[in-house]
Amino acid sequence: MAQNGTAAGTAKTTDREIFLSEILNVPVMIRGKKTGILSDLIVVETARIPEVKSLYVTRSFGYPGLIIPWENVVDLAGHRIDIDIPALEPYEGKPAEDAILLKDYVMDKKVLDLEESEVEVVYDIRLLQRNKKLYVTDVDTGKSARLRRFGLGRLAKIVSPDAKDDQMISWTYIQPLPTNIGSFKGDVKLKVLKENLAEIHPVDLADIIEELDHDQRVAVFASLENEHASDTLEEIEPNVQRDIIASLDIAKVVPLISTMTPGQAADVLSAIPHSQAEDILEALNPDTAKKVRAIMERQEEKVIHYTTQKILKFLPDTVVEYVQNDYPKHARGKDVIMYIYVVDASEHLLGVVDLKELLIADDKASLASIMSENVITLNTGSTLKEASQEFERYGFRALPVTDDDNRLTGVIPYRDVMNLTHHFLE
Repeated sequence: MAQNGTAAGTAKTTDREIFLSEILNVPVMIRGKKTGILSDLIVVETARIPEVKSLYVTRSFGYPGLIIPWENVVDLAGHRIDIDIPALEPYEGKPAEDAILLKDYVMDKKVLDLEESEVEVVYDIRLLQRNKKLYVTDVDTGKSARLRRFGLGRLAKIVSPDAKDDQMISWTYIQPLPTNIGSFKGDVKLKVLKENLAEIHPVDLADIIEELDHDQRVAVFASLENEHASDTLEEIEPNVQRDIIASLDIAKVVPLISTMTPGQAADVLSAIPHSQAEDILEALNPDTAKKVRAIMERQEEKVIHYTTQKILKFLPDTVVEYVQNDYPKHARGKDVIMYIYVVDASEHLLGVVDLKELLIADDKASLASIMSENVITLNTGSTLKEASQEFERYGFRALPVTDDDNRLTGVIPYRDVMNLTHHFLE
């Protein structure tokens, strides 16, 4: 391979399309000898689209990585990358804290497409080599991109031979990349088009708002009609609810809360500081405020007042056969019969056995040998709201309640908590 006075001298002057998936992890060669593999591309934002400034090359056997300037790239081919540097040491190191790593930042992340109200995944990135420089032009969310991402490039050409069939999204629609991102874990976001927000379902819009930064959240939320904003607010995570409500004028918040049912309003107000919730409640219709307060107070009641002692409880060395044979007798008069709780002589909770597991267990096995020791419990200080959240998260029909010493104080059935939700109070 011929080399000019500078490494960039052999770069092609005609446009050349390259997909990031095709060059990731390929060997990086110096004068015909492999020195590492391409791990990522470091880009910088320009006025129009990002430009590749460096290659991040990782090496085996614990050797430090290399940051190779684009100017030192001789040739960028699908099967290998040739670079020209006089020595390795000056280029050793890790990417700077504010470096934007293209694969790390974008690949396999979600693109929030507000125009189409869809959420796509970036499977590949289109690069364009032009006039000795390499630019980022598009993110690719199509089916052939997904095949390329998993090393099935040939199949991708058969499935979608025309690149125009792929779902390319121009980088000009991507928001500017932040600095100091480290190893980025979020999503790639398209520019927010306010005129399209009203068409997005509240559940989808909530997902989008949760991914935005503070200023973007407030700007987007403030542009919504009250009913749409109210429906969206209900779907947002509590910590984001707090962030939004704290940033909105009370004159904007009160109409949002007023359009909710008392139970929904209680859920939202329970997520914000007490003083702020009180200010909002004072501004609500007195009848609505009374209902919301009643629900909020009920949510804070302790589960210990609703537990039952009528449960199936045995010592760990109890034989399965004993419980199975006399199960109707053991279960008679009990409130919770689908779980068998295993405790020691001091009532410490050791484990739980599901009724289904009991029925298929070996007759001679002990409960200790078949019980699940990883037990989800509530504490005697837990609230009804916390119990409701745990039931929704895990789907159990009952939850044991233990004290600070892990002694079983009782069990709260699912139905008892659900009968006390806001649907009952309203």
